[in-house]
Amino acid sequence: MVRFVSKGMVLVPGGSFVMGSLDFYPEERPPRRAEAPDLWFDEHPVTNAQFRRFVADTGYLTVAEQAPDPADFPGADPADLVPGSQLFVGTDGPVPLDNWMRWWTWAPGASWRHPEGPSSTLHGRDLHPVVHVGFEDAAAYARWAGKQLPTEVAWERAARGGLDRATYPWGEQFMPDGKIMANTWHGRFPYENLRPHGFTRTSPVKKFPPNGFGLFDVAGNVWEWTTSLWSQTHDDPGREDAPSCCAPARPLTEGDQRVTKGGSHLCAPSYCHRYRPAARQAHAVRSTTSHLGFRCCRPA
Repeated sequence: MVRFVSKGMVLVPGGSFVMGSLDFYPEERPPRRAEAPDLWFDEHPVTNAQFRRFVADTGYLTVAEQAPDPADFPGADPADLVPGSQLFVGTDGPVPLDNWMRWWTWAPGASWRHPEGPSSTLHGRDLHPVVHVGFEDAAAYARWAGKQLPTEVAWERAARGGLDRATYPWGEQFMPDGKIMANTWHGRFPYENLRPHGFTRTSPVKKFPPNGFGLFDVAGNVWEWTTSLWSQTHDDPGREDAPSCCAPARPLTEGDQRVTKGGSHLCAPSYCHRYRPAARQAHAVRSTTSHLGFRCCRPA
């Protein structure tokens, strides 16, 4: 497939494709035909080094670096309303998989600068995807870069790499000929991480093969924001949230949810078999975590 690259971006040809799947989770159903335009996509998720340049240029402060608004959390102890973010901590052994709070914790001081808590740094992680970014943080970076965030339709079209209806961005086999194709969880979640690829958490971008369009890390590593409003079903073509040219967008609230795509390094088939183009997940726009990042696109 012909691949055009410009300044770290890849031209993804538009076209009609079938998005969604009947084979996995209810929110991916029913499959439907969708159309995406020609778009330039970032080759990989935005990295810490790229985000650092944005912050240095603008002085931007992310959601995780600001104390939550007490009005959004009535009845909360003021001592708990401090800057921070959600961290994956795992468990010491098997636990029921019906409550994510068993392996996640709120960590005061965690942010994109401190991805594993206040004592951690970005040393050696310049090429890792930036994490602990909310939807508005990703959108602010995109505006600064002269780009935009993709819709769910555009993201899924790009992630499929030209393989319509395939399970993974590279085909039907998770590990073709035993080759590891993405940074995902191997072992018994959430306590046994075998790390056959050598990574415990995020990995540097472009460590695994690209898809057919030349995009890296569209499966695993970090979830990625889209502009699309969340819906429980997959057959609502009106859920795309196109920005208005005539009026400002309404303020975001804690209850707003957008679609995130791609799965992460924490996805394991026993719990979250979502490192697939069709997979989708709801995420509150002001909720930040250690496994959620983004990539940008722009019109061709």
